[in-house]
Amino acid sequence: MERLRSLIRDVPDFPRPGIVFKDITLLLGDRIAFTAAVSALAEPYRDAGVDIVAGIESRGFILGGAVADRLGAGFALVRKEGRLPSTRISQAYSLEYGEAVIEMHADAIKPGERVLIVDDLLATGGTAGAAGALVDRLGGDIVGFAFLIELSALGGSAALGGRPYTALLRTNTDGGIA
Repeated sequence: MERLRSLIRDVPDFPRPGIVFKDITLLLGDRIAFTAAVSALAEPYRDAGVDIVAGIESRGFILGGAVADRLGAGFALVRKEGRLPSTRISQAYSLEYGEAVIEMHADAIKPGERVLIVDDLLATGGTAGAAGALVDRLGGDIVGFAFLIELSALGGSAALGGRPYTALLRTNTDGGIA
């Protein structure tokens, strides 16, 4: 985990003033760290019978696609509004610096399919909670959530509806990764 920590950099005032962005591009480019992160995200769900991994745009696509491959599961896109070409369902939510809408194709998940939702970061939980609401509306059975980083002080896990989740790294009170 120390290697993972060392490959995440803080970018102040991105995408808006006052936000400290956790940049994972160095981690993604390091084959050992990337493989370790994907393995650690998949491991708690190895025996959960995951049918579909739902990855949240955009870094959740990278991690989620690799986790789906590791679990032998399919992959579903959770995208920002207006970026999916076919019939879709939408969910509005609040995030730490505004409001947004995410969507999934209406046929991305079949009723009863076991779904793992993956993203790089859990902050206030708005995005993850909205993704969970979309999966619920499609009749999926959410087995859990997996995140690379949790910004613990923001309490985002409360938005996950009491469902299990994994976060490989957590920030401490000063914002550093513990």
